[in-house]
Amino acid sequence: MKITKLHGLAILVTAGITGAIWYHHPFFPAGDQESTASSEEGILLMTNMNQSLCQLSRQTDLNETSPMLPRILYPQPLLTKPQPSKDYLHSQTPCRRRDVLVLTPWLAPIVWEGTFNRDILNAQYMQKNLVTGVVTFAVKKYVQFIEGFMSSANKYFLAGHQVNFYLFTDNPEQISHLQMAPENHLFVIAVQNHSQWQDISMSRMDIISRYIRSQFQYEVDYLYSIDIDVQLFEHIGVEIIDTLVGTISSWQYTARRESKSYETRTESQAAIPKGEGDFYYTASFYGGSVAEVYKLTRACFKGVMEDRENDIEARWHDESHLNKYLLYHKPTRLLSPEYYWDEELSRPRIIQVKRMCSVRKDGKK
Repeated sequence: MKITKLHGLAILVTAGITGAIWYHHPFFPAGDQESTASSEEGILLMTNMNQSLCQLSRQTDLNETSPMLPRILYPQPLLTKPQPSKDYLHSQTPCRRRDVLVLTPWLAPIVWEGTFNRDILNAQYMQKNLVTGVVTFAVKKYVQFIEGFMSSANKYFLAGHQVNFYLFTDNPEQISHLQMAPENHLFVIAVQNHSQWQDISMSRMDIISRYIRSQFQYEVDYLYSIDIDVQLFEHIGVEIIDTLVGTISSWQYTARRESKSYETRTESQAAIPKGEGDFYYTASFYGGSVAEVYKLTRACFKGVMEDRENDIEARWHDESHLNKYLLYHKPTRLLSPEYYWDEELSRPRIIQVKRMCSVRKDGKK
C-alpha cells in the first residue's frame, strides 16, 4: 500500500502519552514514505476507512457564500453600559448580569460568567455527537509555549467532550511527551516558518482555510483558532459553541469607536469607515462552524494579499482584516474579555473570572 505525499500519517506511541498523537508530514520524500508503508498498512487502512466515514457524516459545503451586510450607521454598543430593560433576559432568567451588556443590537449573546448554565448546555451538546477542533501555531521561539498551552487546554477546554487539537509547528520533535485526556487527540502538522513574525501571523488564515478544505471539514463540526502563547485557568466550555464567534479584546472593551485600533486607511482592504464599528475583536481567539471559519479565513487572506499587491500592510495585520470581516458578517455569539485577558492589565470588577490569559514573555527568549 503506497502512502501519498499529501496524506502521509504515522502514529507515535510512547509510554508517556495517553490519548493519541498523529503526525502529518506533507513534505516527506516518497522514498521515506514507502519504506514505512508496509509496517503501517493495517493502521493506515483503518484510518482511511474511518476518514471515509467521517467524510460522509461531516462534509460541509464550502462553496456557499455569505453576503456582506450593507453599511448601516447606528449607535455604538457599549460593553460596560447596558441599556435599562425590563425584558426577560435582564429581569427573569436566573443566570443574569446587570452590570454589563449581554446582548448585541443584532441579538447575539455576549457570554460572561453568570449568563449561562453549563449543565444544560453540556446536556444539549452531548446529544449532538459533535467534535470541536482547535488550531494553534508554534513556530520558531513560540515552541516554548507548547507545553503550557497544551496542558492547560487539555484540562480546561471543553472538558469531557471530544476535541481535536491541530498544532502547526516547525519543530515537531518537541511534541513527544504531551499527555492528553482520552477524549482528546493531538495532530501535529509540520509547517514552514517565515523570517518575520508578521508573515507568520498573516499566513495563518491561508493555512487554516487550506486545511479546512483538505482535512478539517471531514473531522470536526466546529473549529477555533487560539494563540499558542496563552494558558487556560478556568473552564471554557460549550457556551462558546456557535456559528460564528468573536472574542472582545481585553485592551479595548471600553474604548469608543474613534479610539479603537481599527485600520482606517482607505487604501487597505481592512479599512473600517469612520463612524462604524461595534467592538474590537482579538485574533487570538475566534471560531465557529467549519463552513463559517472557512469563509472568514478565505476572505481575510484575500484582503491580506490584495493589500500586499498594493504595497500596504494593515495596522494590526490579520487582526485588522478579522475586525473588518466581523463588522459586515456579524458574529452569532461574542465572548467577553474574560475569555482572553491580557495579564498586563489590572482586573476590573466586571471580569469575575479570567478563563484564558496571555503569557508574559521573556524578551531574551
